[in-house]
Amino acid sequence: MTAARVTARGAERWVRGHPWIYRSDVESHPGGPGLVPVQDPRGRFIGQALLSPASEIRLRLLERTDRPVDSQWWCERLLAAAARREGIDASAYRLVHAEGDGLPSLVVDRYDRWIVAQILSAGLETMRQPILAALVSLFRPEGILLRHDVAARRRERLAAETELGFGSVPKEIEVREGGVRYLAAPWDGQKTGAFLDQRSNRILAGEATRAGGRALDCFTYHGSFALHLARRAGGVVALDASAEALDRARANAALNGLGNLEFRQGDAFETLRSMARAREQFDTIVLDPPAFAKSRATVPDAIRGYREINLRAMRCLAPRGTLLTASCSFHLRLPEFLTMLADAAGDSGRRIRVRQILGQAEDHPEILTVPETAYLKGALLEAD
Repeated sequence: MTAARVTARGAERWVRGHPWIYRSDVESHPGGPGLVPVQDPRGRFIGQALLSPASEIRLRLLERTDRPVDSQWWCERLLAAAARREGIDASAYRLVHAEGDGLPSLVVDRYDRWIVAQILSAGLETMRQPILAALVSLFRPEGILLRHDVAARRRERLAAETELGFGSVPKEIEVREGGVRYLAAPWDGQKTGAFLDQRSNRILAGEATRAGGRALDCFTYHGSFALHLARRAGGVVALDASAEALDRARANAALNGLGNLEFRQGDAFETLRSMARAREQFDTIVLDPPAFAKSRATVPDAIRGYREINLRAMRCLAPRGTLLTASCSFHLRLPEFLTMLADAAGDSGRRIRVRQILGQAEDHPEILTVPETAYLKGALLEAD
């Protein structure tokens, strides 16, 4: 096979533990996408990488040796990823977290007896069949859905569409998360059908809820946090701007036999502002908004938005009330997030105590040398 050759700076990225080599550090490469051997400027072999000729991320390290990347290789890597998920108290979880599991641009989520996957680079797309064959052989799913309707595929000049990869996959799948059940929507839901990365934080929120107290779940979507809160709270207000999302949340509440939820449609900023003015209080509040910062350039505006909504929530906390707040914006780093919370706390006039710093669930592993694997951050706070 014709090798790709990279600059000394590109080779150093692999030495330092990051799997990506950008276009500017690739001196030459074969024409088409696929798996290629990679050489440093002296012509020494340094690994095998997924080549995406149209991508800014031109090479993604897959294997450091010259071992064949065949069906046995895929089975071993997928089994290793599955072993890292042993003990998860849920029937829906991430089986492969791309670079976090050493399998760049591959996402595999398990929803009970079905799998939803994403192949996110042109290089990896050339290996679709051995990947699907390994998933079928190892995990015996009833179906595999490929959620390829994402911008990352378009940037790689790949078709961005949802398609069936194997068997059949229903429109809704009932899954369990701790003591809560909910309906995932693999064909048309957010991400691959549900927000699996917040699973551990949802369980924590339920455990931290004051028994018999009043709770508020902002940006509730399908009620994922609200369901956990409702198992202990006396009443829960589940707030979202989408009527369709609230309909799904109502169905999930009925699935769990929970009758203590109030579903309210509205803008979270305006609703919290009105609640603060009315001196309305809650014993538990959850803030899990969508990503406000889509790029580094938008971080200052995003920080202002996060500060505003956290300030309003802090002013609505009852004495000794708890706030679980999060951000899924990769470009907003944890130190900036904590500084924003400190500013909001200072403006709130409340003494706000940090109980716990939060991250993404254990099935979304973070690699220290690959900051892109870590995007979700949060905090569990308590007011005096």
